Amino acid sequence: MSTSTLERTTVMEPIESKGTAVCRFCKAALSHTFVDLGSSPLCQRHVTPEQLNSMEPFYPLNVWVCDQCWLVQLEEYVSPAEIFNDYAYFSSFSTSWLEHARNYTQAMTQRFGLGAQSKVVELASNDGYLLQYFKAAGVGVLGVEPAANVAEAAIARGIPTVVKFFGIATATELRGSPGPADLLLGNNVLAHVPDINDFVGGMKILLGERGIITMEFPHLVQLMKHNQFDTIYHEHFSYLSLTAVEKVFAAHGLTIFDVEELGTHGGSLRIYARHTAHVTEPVTQRVGDLRSREAEFGITRLSTYARFGEQVRRTKRRLLEFLIQAKDAGQTVVGYGAPGKGNTLLNYCGIRTDFVDYTVDRNPKKQGNYLPGTRIPIRHPDAIAQTRPDFVLILPWNLREEIAKQMSFIREWGGRFVVPIPEVEVF
Repeated sequence: MSTSTLERTTVMEPIESKGTAVCRFCKAALSHTFVDLGSSPLCQRHVTPEQLNSMEPFYPLNVWVCDQCWLVQLEEYVSPAEIFNDYAYFSSFSTSWLEHARNYTQAMTQRFGLGAQSKVVELASNDGYLLQYFKAAGVGVLGVEPAANVAEAAIARGIPTVVKFFGIATATELRGSPGPADLLLGNNVLAHVPDINDFVGGMKILLGERGIITMEFPHLVQLMKHNQFDTIYHEHFSYLSLTAVEKVFAAHGLTIFDVEELGTHGGSLRIYARHTAHVTEPVTQRVGDLRSREAEFGITRLSTYARFGEQVRRTKRRLLEFLIQAKDAGQTVVGYGAPGKGNTLLNYCGIRTDFVDYTVDRNPKKQGNYLPGTRIPIRHPDAIAQTRPDFVLILPWNLREEIAKQMSFIREWGGRFVVPIPEVEVF
């Protein structure tokens, strides 16, 4: 949806809270709803065949915006220990994400002169998808990953990994041994922590005196501009702008000195931070430029957030219209992927096997199970060639080009792809 369309959307009054929710960063009372997506189960808690007759817990997806620090956030309905106890997401199953990790490794090694004496620590290191490239370059590495089942894959790959949640306590332990980090990184983890002060405070402790932090996270502005409401789910406790993150880092004695805008995950930021006292890395013009553009967009105006809800409801109606027309015409629709964003979309829209026969995923851990809430079966990608559907609904729309290339054979029988975000598109 274009910015001009957003400007024409009716501005709604923020919904006042009757509860006692408080901002996870500044502790101000939360009273303004950004968007309410109803209730949904945990997005990576797939249903096994044995669980089909059992109930699933559903939790609210009501997102707040703090009118003091502008942090957009979900309340902590479920503890991280419950979410990440047995995690189903393995980064190595995405070819494009591996390439992103390889390029990052090369860029950081060159920019900051990393070598055999350097120490790179990744927070939420998953299955070692990124650290494997630093290790291959002869750089010392350590992963910190709370999901034991995912960490096992990293350890099997030869990546030393500490199986713990990161915060001040873990950072203090690691600062003693193996010691401070020269490069401390985290890709798509800052949004996943409910106690953001504990997490950023931990980074301050673990970072070496002249060390560098890089963090990547989806950019809230891109979420709003491109209608990416399906990236809202219980694992994502916060939805981040540079404006809000600068406040959080500054409160812990850390300065963001550079920022890059990336195409990953529908539009992300990579921030570079250092100890505020370490002034040899000057703050770049890119930081000021992005801060100004966020202000122009309206990141510190409540009316900007209030417009988003109707935009989301309109997208729901358009997707259901397409599916109803397809099914009334006797056409078949299947999904590709079982990502967290797909589960938010399907549950919010009420899409089950009456619209989508099944979905497929390359991850063997997901195959044979069912999507949470909607109970859509997850099959091997070979099922698409066997059943020859009319439409393939790409749920991880951020990987649309990669998936369309992998599945290009559906053109042989006239099959077409569908993406739901930012608008329903058939191609």
